[in-house]
Amino acid sequence: MRKASPIVLAMAAALCLAATDKPTPKPTLGAKPPKGAIVLFDGTDTSKWANAKMTPDGLLMAGARTKEAFGDCIIHLEFRIEPGKGGRHVSGNSGVYIQERYEIQILNTYGQPPSKGGCGAIYRVKAPDVNAALPPGKWQSYDITFHAPRWRGNKKIKNARISVIHNGIKVHDDVEVPNKTGHGKPEGPEPRPLYLQYHSSVVHFRNIWLLPLRD
Repeated sequence: MRKASPIVLAMAAALCLAATDKPTPKPTLGAKPPKGAIVLFDGTDTSKWANAKMTPDGLLMAGARTKEAFGDCIIHLEFRIEPGKGGRHVSGNSGVYIQERYEIQILNTYGQPPSKGGCGAIYRVKAPDVNAALPPGKWQSYDITFHAPRWRGNKKIKNARISVIHNGIKVHDDVEVPNKTGHGKPEGPEPRPLYLQYHSSVVHFRNIWLLPLRD
């Protein structure tokens, strides 16, 4: 029997590696706020939020916005799309609006190809590199790094940039966002609150903290 050449063996090894080269999740559920972080919601009260409602078991309902406005920051939050009664399909439509301007989509797109409107997307700007979404009823996490646009007076000189880790998998790496997304508020030099969009779907949140970043 003729032995395979070293080149053929190397190619075969590379193909095997490519077939198994998938992102390895590093789960962040239950992540503790680091030093300097602002705890926005820990399941005990909604004092840092406007228009907030909390369930009897200590979960924040969609539709709340922070009373404080934020600039550059790291945001950690956990969300759960609630399943429909009797296993009925639900859209799970919600979103994390950074500065009420830039939406990281929440949607029930478990098992679907990545899209600009799917879970983990920078809404209508960029699909996630990987669809890391879990099915309704499962807790999921977002770890978002946000750098606000830079302004000289009222003239924007640098676009916003966003990185997102979804369920422990990096799905956006320092993506430039040229304008507000979807129904976000118009861009401007002033910071704005964090908004958890209510879009006719039952989505709950827990363990929300924000670490301001300094230049």
